[in-house]
Amino acid sequence: MISFKNDYSEGALPVVMEALLKTNLEQTVGYGEDEYTAKGIEAVKKSIKCDDCYVRLLVGGTQTNLLTISHILRPYEAVISADTGHISTHEAGAIEATGHKVIELLTDGNGKIDVEMIKKAYETHKRDLHMVQPKMVYISNPTELGTLYTKEELINISNYCKEVGMYLYLDGARMASALASEKNDIELSDYPKYCDAFYLGGTKCGLLFGEALVITNKSLAEGFFCSTKQKGATLAKGRLLGIQFIELFKDDRYYQVGKHSNRMADMLKKGVLEAGYKLKADSYTNQQFFIFPNRVIEEIGKKYRYELWENIDEDNSVVRFVTSWATREEDVKSFIGDLKKIK
Repeated sequence: MISFKNDYSEGALPVVMEALLKTNLEQTVGYGEDEYTAKGIEAVKKSIKCDDCYVRLLVGGTQTNLLTISHILRPYEAVISADTGHISTHEAGAIEATGHKVIELLTDGNGKIDVEMIKKAYETHKRDLHMVQPKMVYISNPTELGTLYTKEELINISNYCKEVGMYLYLDGARMASALASEKNDIELSDYPKYCDAFYLGGTKCGLLFGEALVITNKSLAEGFFCSTKQKGATLAKGRLLGIQFIELFKDDRYYQVGKHSNRMADMLKKGVLEAGYKLKADSYTNQQFFIFPNRVIEEIGKKYRYELWENIDEDNSVVRFVTSWATREEDVKSFIGDLKKIK
């Protein structure tokens, strides 16, 4: 089977595996107090051009979201998110389990929220102190539908959050893909300017595991290590994270991971369109959403893995295809060829 199901099926970039093997027998202190973690954090700070920020290397995206949101918010405070946001749909109620409500905003199919939507939710809740109080806005870039926020949109949301005293937190699980997209106009150095906190994804961008959480509003970082320890998120062998991030942010490797993933996804999209099928969303990143007849989905499932996203009607459904740093061009061409043969 050839998998287009996600972008973390493979292990890690060969240079990452080589670095881990090379340092395998070294003895280091634990829990992120080692020199490799320090160097990994410095690599992240250099890439975002922000020396005066708090960086913590964590294992996974759901863990990072749970820790960040639960650490920052008070018990009666809530986070605003798109209804398609990862914290709304794919984290088994992790945020709610910490006692914080997720205020979901219904999007128009592009996975993005805007200032007017946020303002309406904020004002509705703030006018009644018997309701949960919104204190954070959560967005993903790219979104869960592969779409991108523009710099102007990011600035507008950031300005509104500052105006009313909310925090802006950005999920960058697939940040490499966003960064390399032809439609992107946001630099890595922009995120510290406009977000109170954000993370750079590693798990879906070439690492075995790992996310780099950046807290630019340093008042929010106080006691964060204790929060990670309390919730079982302090990795004893912390150097495993540090070594990986050192390698990921050498030269323009992070960008190249996204560039390759996006190029493979663009090949898929063009091939599907040429075959006469339609898109659910016009994505310029490594997630692609295709509308296929169910009989076609059944046929391609004999050779290819994908994610069944949603049913359109009794005859048609949306499937998600995802490419990665390891996706081979010959596999993309094979799929397109097989798709065109299906009658």
